[in-house]
This record gives sequence, structure tokens and C-alpha cells, in this order.
Amino acid sequence: MKNDKADIETEFKPLEITSPRTATAPGPQVEDSCCSGGACSVSAGQMAEAQEEAKESYLPTILSFLLLAGGIALDYFDVAWFTSWLRFLTFGLAYVLVGWRVVWHAITSMRSSFFNEFLLMTVATLGAFYLGEYAEGVAVMLFYVVGEHFQEAAVIRSRRSIRNLIDNRPDMVNLQTAAGVTSVPAKEVRVGDTILVRPGEKVALDGDLQTTAASFDTAALTGESKPDTKREGDKVLAGMINLNTAATLRVTAAYEESALSKILQLIEQASGRKAKTQKFITRFAKVYTPIVFFLALAITLLPYFFVETYVFGDWFYRALVFLVISCPCALVVSIPLGYFGGIGAASRNGILFKGANFLDLVTQLDTVVMDKTGTLTEGVFEVQEVNTLWPDEQEFLAYVAAVENFSTHPVAQAVTGYAGKVSLQAEQVQEIPGHGVKGLVNGREVLAGNGKLLRQFRVKYDISIDAVPETTVLVAVDGSYVGHIVIADKLKADAAEAVKALRKQGVKRLVMLSGDKDAIVQKVAQELQLDEAYGGLLPQDKVAKVEELKAQQRKVAFVGDGINDAPVITLSDVGMAMGGLGSDAAIETADVVIQTDQPSKIATAIAVGKKTKQVVWQNIGMAFGVKAAVLIFGAVGIASMWEAVFADVGVALLAILNAVRIQHSKF
Repeated sequence: MKNDKADIETEFKPLEITSPRTATAPGPQVEDSCCSGGACSVSAGQMAEAQEEAKESYLPTILSFLLLAGGIALDYFDVAWFTSWLRFLTFGLAYVLVGWRVVWHAITSMRSSFFNEFLLMTVATLGAFYLGEYAEGVAVMLFYVVGEHFQEAAVIRSRRSIRNLIDNRPDMVNLQTAAGVTSVPAKEVRVGDTILVRPGEKVALDGDLQTTAASFDTAALTGESKPDTKREGDKVLAGMINLNTAATLRVTAAYEESALSKILQLIEQASGRKAKTQKFITRFAKVYTPIVFFLALAITLLPYFFVETYVFGDWFYRALVFLVISCPCALVVSIPLGYFGGIGAASRNGILFKGANFLDLVTQLDTVVMDKTGTLTEGVFEVQEVNTLWPDEQEFLAYVAAVENFSTHPVAQAVTGYAGKVSLQAEQVQEIPGHGVKGLVNGREVLAGNGKLLRQFRVKYDISIDAVPETTVLVAVDGSYVGHIVIADKLKADAAEAVKALRKQGVKRLVMLSGDKDAIVQKVAQELQLDEAYGGLLPQDKVAKVEELKAQQRKVAFVGDGINDAPVITLSDVGMAMGGLGSDAAIETADVVIQTDQPSKIATAIAVGKKTKQVVWQNIGMAFGVKAAVLIFGAVGIASMWEAVFADVGVALLAILNAVRIQHSKF
């Protein structure tokens, strides 16, 4: 089965139809990733500069409106001194103030794309001047540019709201050295340095907590404003706010490599990955625009052969109305803005989509496959029981902890945490994925892992241990079984809620895959009422299971958090990673990152995708519906330029407003 993700994942090029404000001519240049030909990324400084330039461009628009209103008033009262030449100059100046960029862009873009919205606007408005309909020509161009201002403002507002939500880290940090505490720029702090974060301050850099305990507000990263208590050694991420006590952190990542910086990069890159709907509209506009241009030409010339009272001016006017109505602005502007709004709404809920294409793909999911540990369960294991054949339990734990100290697996961390300070050193330690670890301690070979590990090395043990419903770490020294450790994990608070929410979103099949023993996996699956569950799987076994599901023509999402989940995350139609506790490998390969580590957010991601799709298709339906109706009226001579303005600019504005509201929706 062809993977839709692989087909579209490499599409980074933004929409090719460009705003007049991104033309080579002077004037404000907002690099809008939704609908410009510029880069996807816009820094906060660039955004502020673009905002100021946009404000400066409002003055010509206001002057143009005043000249238009004044000219219409003088026409209406039939003022004697308002001669034909003065009338032409008044409306001409009003036109030049707002229209010169559009005309210039129509000319400069002829080599790459002859038929585009700017050519339609130029021909229609200059044609109106040719017919002496100066006011209507200016009005069409004026309202078109006003629509562009609205688009510009909507994009800037969307970007600003996301940045304000996420990236308002302090530029300065309190660096703690032997000489005392000094305020230094955050970008100058190196990995390994110690910084002090006072109560009420925002963390500027990722680090490990050195203080006994401290509480942090994690809303900027997770969308959840409830306090999160961190203990000594826990990871604290940039963007969190220290709530109650002075905390010291050992910096683990440079400013540009922090989790918050990566989130911002993901959001900015995401707007450049186009969904299929966006790409369809872009291709559609390239075909649609020349068709309507030639239809307008036909409306002008063909009636000459069929209408007895043919008047060129009348039919030319109808063709101009037709051109204005047919401009695809509402589609090429509002649709990418809708997807950008969806990405912003998801980020507010602690979910990061790495591309607009994945907003589309999540709506098609009918099967969600989940890992157990760290996804549906807390992944915070605690030792419940130690059973050993050795007389000295502490010596037994010391041998086990020596090899487990080299593993980052939650089970291994539980063992080393329970054992306390590691008193023995291990050598030649090898981690065997899906099995456990092997190493030398005091010259003796130590194996610590599951039953598969001991069977692989032909170590005999009581197989009844495999039936224990909790996680067990079996230990062998020099080829002989010497004991086991029983460890328990617990379900996440929202795991049951996540299953119900996914059912409501129309997911028909829920599957759990885990490397943990099958008895534990089946117990969890039964408690959560999942459709299928498989335990004792190696990474390649998980890949095989997902391939089996995809072979059944299913749209599959896989949700995991460990480094061993990276291959299956890549294989799935939509790969999701738990971003708070997940490994870097899982997060890097995932298409959607859930910052809160809450499985219930899987359903939220689907809901955001569905809402975005709904709004996008509302805009498409509205644009086509209104345009089709007014096109018919324009072709038969009922609609004037004023109706054409509404069908073009009015619909575009309504579509933009409809797209922006996604960010304010509750999920």
C-alpha cells in the first residue's frame, strides 16, 4: 500500500500565488508562509518590521478611499468645475495609489505565470477605465487591496499569537559560579553551566534540576496550566515558569537547541508543508485562471455573431465583471490560512503538527496503535519486590544496578533508583533491544532483562515467573539464574478517557503493542477495553504488526515514546510521539508530537484536524457557490462591478475570518 505520508512529506514549497506585498516593488513585504512565495520562517524581528511596513502602506489606501469617495460625491452632485479631465485625474490618482503594485506584479510575473490573479485584476480595472467607469475600476482595486490588508493582518496576528503563547523566554539568565550569581545573555551560557531561576521567572534554557524539588507552570509547552512538581535530577524545559522556590538548573542544551526552540522551528516549518487540498487548489488556480480569461474574451467577442444589437462596450463590461468575479483570491488565501490556524490551535493544546498535510491525514485514521509504557502508562516504575538466591540482597542489587546504570529504559532507571548509589563498575555493557542488558561486573558476566534474554543465553529458570502479572527483571550471573526483581507501572490518569474519546472520533480499531510481557499487556488491554493487544514484541515485531494492519488497507497511526518506537513511527501513516518524556529519536521521526504526554490528546489532534478540514471545505463551498451565482449574473448582464467586488473581495474576507476562528475553537 502506498504511504501517503511518504508521498507528500518532502513538500516544503509554500503556495506559489503571491501577495502584492511580496512583490519586488518597494513596499511592505510580509513573508507569509500561507500564501506567499517567500520563506516559511519569520523571526520576531522580521514580523515586527513587516507589521510596521504594513501600517505605512495603509496611508495610500486611506488616501485612495478619500479620493474615490470625493470623486463619487462630486459626480453625484454634478459639480460644474469637476470636468472630465479633472475627473480622470482624481480617479486615476486614487487608482495609482492602491493599484500600482498589483499592475507591477502582473507585469513582472508574466514570464513565470502569465495568467494569475494580478493579471485578472489589472485587465478588469484598466478595462473599466477604458469604458469610462472610473469609480468602479478604482473600487475594485481598492477593495482588493483592502482584502490583502486583512489577509496580512490575519497572518501577522496568527503568528504573533503563537509566538506570544510559546516564545517569550528571557534574554538574560542568572549564571551561578564560584564567584556568585551574574546576569548574562542566555545565548552565551554553555552546556554544563549552572543557572538560578527565581520564583516567578521563566526558564530560558533546558536543564536538570539541582534543587530538591520545585513546581513549574508548563502551559507554554503543554497547554496545561496546572503546576508540575519536579524532583532533583528531573528535566526542566525552557518556557516553564518557576512557581514557588528558587531553583538551580544544570544546563543540558544550548539556547538554539532547547525544546522550545525546536517547537518554534516545527511550527514555522509546518506551515510550509502543504496539505493535498492546498496543493489541489494551487494546481486548480493555474488551470482555472486561463480558462476564465478566455471565457471573458468569448463573452466580449462571440455575441457579435449572434446578437443583432451588439454593442462592444456593453459586452466588454460584462467580461470585465466576469474577470473580477472569477479571481481565485478567496481560495488561494483562505485555505492555507485555515491550515495555519489549525496548526496554531493544536499548539495551544500542546500538540505539534509537523505539516499541514498531517492535519488532513489524521482525519482519515481508522486504526490507532499505541505503545504501552510511557504512552498509556506512566512509565514511572517502582520496585515492588526483590527475590534473590544470594544471601546478601544488597550485593545482588549492586550487581544488577551496575549494568542497568548504562540503560535509559524506565525499568532500568527504577532498579538503579531503588538500589541507590552504584558501588560497582560494569564493563563491556551491551543493551539488547527488547531483551535487556549484558555486561561484566568484577569479571563476572551479568544478564538483567526478561525471559527472552535468559533463554537466548540458555540460562535455566523457573518459567512460572513469566506468569507474574507485573514487570520482572530476571538476573543471571555467570550463566546461572540468581534472582528477579518485580516492578510495577500504573495507567496514566486519562488513559481510559483517551480510549473513549478516540471511539467518539470514529477510530474503529485500537491496538496496543508492547515489548513488556504478554500477561501485563493483556491485563492493561482488558482494563482499557482495547480491541487487540500483543506483548513480548521486539522493535521489528512492532513493524511487522503495523505492516500487517496497513496491508488491510487501513489508515494507521502509531503512538510511542521510546527510541525503539522510531522505526514503526516512521512506517505508520501518521506517527505520533509523546514529547515530554519521549526519546529524541521518537520525536524527530514523528509527524505529530504530543507535548503533554497525555494519550487523550490523540483524540484532540484528530478533532483539530477535522475542524480544520471542515472550515477549509466551508471556504471552498462558499467561494465556489457565490462566485458561480454571480458569474452567471455577470455573464447575462445583471451583475455590476459592485456585485463582482463582493463576489471576490467580500467572499475572500469572509473566508479569512472563518479560517482565523479555528484558533479560538475549543477542543
